[in-house]
Amino acid sequence: MMKRIYSVLVENRSGVLCKVAGLFSRRCYNIDSLAVGETDDPAVSCMTIVSSGDQRTIEQIEKQLNKKLDVIKVKTFDENQSISRELMLIKVKYNKGNRRDILEICDVMKADIVDMSKNLMVLQICNVPEKITLFINMLQSISIVEVARTGTLALPKCSENDN
Repeated sequence: MMKRIYSVLVENRSGVLCKVAGLFSRRCYNIDSLAVGETDDPAVSCMTIVSSGDQRTIEQIEKQLNKKLDVIKVKTFDENQSISRELMLIKVKYNKGNRRDILEICDVMKADIVDMSKNLMVLQICNVPEKITLFINMLQSISIVEVARTGTLALPKCSENDN
């Protein structure tokens, strides 16, 4: 199984996300991650889709995306050809006994405390998806209340050939 990142520029109109998701659904392709946001041009959105499959499936996904009328441009790249990040907010229950452990984990993983109350903390981390998963695993012994993760965002790495 190969993992591929698709950076898809689409027209920023209602229904486009549904059409793209429908393409994956109809063909039984899996979406590992999906993030959508407006670009510097309000008429254009960028969908970052992470999917996996064999070589034929990966090629078919790209071909099918390029056929969609609302799709402006499709770029694909492997994980090693890109810089990717994911954002996660995680709410944990803390007490005097585990507070120091949470702070040490945050320090090691470069996470921030963005909100807290008498017995709850909201932590924020922005990193590669593997580190996000590691962070969750490190906090498993602490009472995790709620987790919110974005999908993967990615851009191709800079090269000397770029303008």
